[in-house]
Amino acid sequence: MSKPKMFEKPIGVKDYLPEAVKRLRHIERSTLACMESWGYEQIITPTMEYYDTVGAASSTSDQKLYKLLNNRGTTLVLRSDMTAPIARVVSSLLKEVKFPLRLSYHSNVFRSIEEEAGREAEFFQTGVELVGDSSPEADAEVVALAIASLKAAGVERFKIAIGHVGFLNGLFEETLKGKSEEQELLKSCLLGRDYVGYREQLRGLRLEEPVQRELEGILRLRGGQEICDQAMLVSKDEQARQSISHLCEIWDVLKAYGVCEHVLIDLTMIGDFSYYTGMTFEGYAADLGFPVVSGGRYDNLLAQFGRPAPATGFALKTTRILELLGAEKNTSAERTLVVYDSQSRMEAIGLAQQLRGEGRNVVTERVESAEAEQLAELSSTAVNGGIIPHNGLPFTSVHVFVNGEKKGGSV
Repeated sequence: MSKPKMFEKPIGVKDYLPEAVKRLRHIERSTLACMESWGYEQIITPTMEYYDTVGAASSTSDQKLYKLLNNRGTTLVLRSDMTAPIARVVSSLLKEVKFPLRLSYHSNVFRSIEEEAGREAEFFQTGVELVGDSSPEADAEVVALAIASLKAAGVERFKIAIGHVGFLNGLFEETLKGKSEEQELLKSCLLGRDYVGYREQLRGLRLEEPVQRELEGILRLRGGQEICDQAMLVSKDEQARQSISHLCEIWDVLKAYGVCEHVLIDLTMIGDFSYYTGMTFEGYAADLGFPVVSGGRYDNLLAQFGRPAPATGFALKTTRILELLGAEKNTSAERTLVVYDSQSRMEAIGLAQQLRGEGRNVVTERVESAEAEQLAELSSTAVNGGIIPHNGLPFTSVHVFVNGEKKGGSV
């Protein structure tokens, strides 16, 4: 194996240059402020966790975990999501705090990937966990907050698809009773949005015509509240019917939030069926093929840490949102330039400190007197709509000091 060149990076990681960092921090601050306004308090957990606790409890498959050994030979993992670490904290440091708990976060997470285009081994997530409330109101709250957070981040056109793992579990148990392997294959197709593969799997089962038609029919169960009524006619299984009833209640709460225009019911949307226990959802932006948010209910996780409790939440795919917004959102603050010659240091730096105290972004630079005179003349003309270029950077105001005196400049 050849030695990496000095400028190479591992596959799946990237550098963020200043403009991208500004946009990323803008998304982070805006969404966390939105979450705080809904009563969610931010939490930070370690980048590394024990494999036998958080690693084993994570929803990430074992082969996608980054594992390492400490100096005592204990296996650690780089966090692959934030839900399991937060469950650990809720069950330990916050064990005396009464439910419900509302927690938010912004963190980088790590997942080992195959070397394929468009996949990242390190990326950012911003999200919330609502722990200790099993009601439809809690599920609707996190969906409504996900919508508010996307808007706060600057995403304008998107749709949220919500489903319920209990509906498919009940329907498959009713129609394919005892055929657990076949059920898992069908769920895997739906999880991967492989509807062609789903139909092929169904045909391979050689089911009776009414059952075949019923199971193919769920692919059309996508839409508004009317889908709940249609789904009630599909199955007589109690679990399936309770799941639909729960979704109907969630929809009623979402109507109170006034966000149903962004939501559709999709009963083929099940999320990770080995992890989620109830409502699940994904959000897609109009101009991006990947989900920008996902979440759902995971009532079994907290029990693994000794404090059983229902929980629901979501994670914004912050890195994907950054790619989606690109250069459209200019989050650069106004920048001020203070230039001075060697005789004007005290006056110039004094003004710079004053402006910084007022909240301005200020760059100081010592130049020769002749260059300072040129900048004074340039700034007084306020070229390019008031933007003064200097050393490849745009400045909205320039202050020039020559021989201890302020010369021209824009305010």
